[in-house]
Amino acid sequence: MANIASAKTRINRNAKRQRINSDRLSAVRTAVKKTRSAILTGNKEVAQTCFRAAESALMAAAGKGTIHKKNASRKVSRLAAALKKM
Repeated sequence: MANIASAKTRINRNAKRQRINSDRLSAVRTAVKKTRSAILTGNKEVAQTCFRAAESALMAAAGKGTIHKKNASRKVSRLAAALKKM
């Protein structure tokens, strides 16, 4: 256990950031899965709506540093290509 006040603060702050990043990453994964399943079912309107939500979640996560910017761009690009292909 930390004895210095600043170390105790960092422990609490790191735990809070970990919860926030975990929730954000979970939301990204869910949005991507919904988009992929909508593409597989063949419903273009639903797929486009899900794609917009997934793109927004991915870019928000990249902007906040939860995932790398190029990782988010790659995922968006692949989803867009799959959407265009259907």
